[in-house]
Amino acid sequence: MRVGVLGLGAMGAPMARNLARRGILTGIWNRSRHKATALATELHCLDAATPAALAAACDALVICVSADTDVLEVVDALLPGIRHGTLVIDTSTVSATTAREAAARLAAQGAEFLDCPVSGGVEGARDAKLAIMCGGHALAFERAQLVLGTLGHTITWFGESGAGQAAKATNQIMCAGIIRAVAEAMAFAEVQGLPLQKLVDTLGQGAGSSWYFVHRAPNMIRGSYPAGFRVRLHEKDLLICREMAAAAGISLPVVEEMLTEYAELIRRGHGDEDISAVFRLKQESCAQRRRP
Repeated sequence: MRVGVLGLGAMGAPMARNLARRGILTGIWNRSRHKATALATELHCLDAATPAALAAACDALVICVSADTDVLEVVDALLPGIRHGTLVIDTSTVSATTAREAAARLAAQGAEFLDCPVSGGVEGARDAKLAIMCGGHALAFERAQLVLGTLGHTITWFGESGAGQAAKATNQIMCAGIIRAVAEAMAFAEVQGLPLQKLVDTLGQGAGSSWYFVHRAPNMIRGSYPAGFRVRLHEKDLLICREMAAAAGISLPVVEEMLTEYAELIRRGHGDEDISAVFRLKQESCAQRRRP
C-alpha cells in the first residue's frame, strides 16, 4: 500500500515517520512548504506540490489538520487526483457533520473516507500508541488496518461516518474534566505544602491517577507548559462538543466551565500552551483566597 500524509504538525509529522519506518510512506504534503521539504528529505519520500499530486501517487491518504474548514479544503484539493478506490483516513478532530460531508464528497469520486480521530498526545503519535476512534464503512475500516495499526495500538470501529468523531467528542469531554480536576488537586496540594513530585510519583500509582496526571502534572510543578495539546485546540474541540450537545438537546456543564477558563487563558496570551496551563488559574485562585 502506498500511503501519503497531509498535515505535518505536532501529530502529523510523527505519524509520517512511523509510516516511513513501516516502509509504506510514499509522500507528504503540508501547507507550509518548508516543513514538507525538510521532512521529505529526512524520510526520502515524495514532497508533493499539491494534495492532488499526492493523491495521484497513493492508495491511501492520512489527513491530520486542525479544523473543520481545513479538512474540507484538503478533501476538495485532493479530488482532482483521487482515483476510484482511494482510501482517505482523517485523523483530525472535527464535527461529525464535517466527517459526513467529507465522506459524501469523496464518495462522489468513488473514494472511501474514514473519520479516525486520535487520542494519546504527541507521545502517542511518536510512539505509535495512539487510541484511534473510527467511523465509516466496515469494509473500508478493514482495508485501513495496515495504516491504522502503524499509527496506534487501540483501534476501534464505532459505526458509520461521524461515529469516530462522536467518540472523540466524548473523549474530549472527559479530558476537560480530568485536566481541570488535576489542576485543582495540584493547587490544593501546593497550598498544603506537600512535596509535589513525590505526590505525583505516589498518586500516579493510585485509584485517582490518569494519563493526564502522570504526564502533565509535572508541567504544573515546573511552571512550564510546552504544547502537547494546545489550549486553543482543545477549546475548538469543546466548542464542537457544545454544538453536538445542543443539537441533541442536552447541556454539558463541565464543557461550559472549561470553555470559560480556556477563554481566560487565551485572553492572557496562553492559548498556545499545553492545556495543563489551566493550573495557572487554579494556583492564582488559591493564592487570592489565602490572602488575609
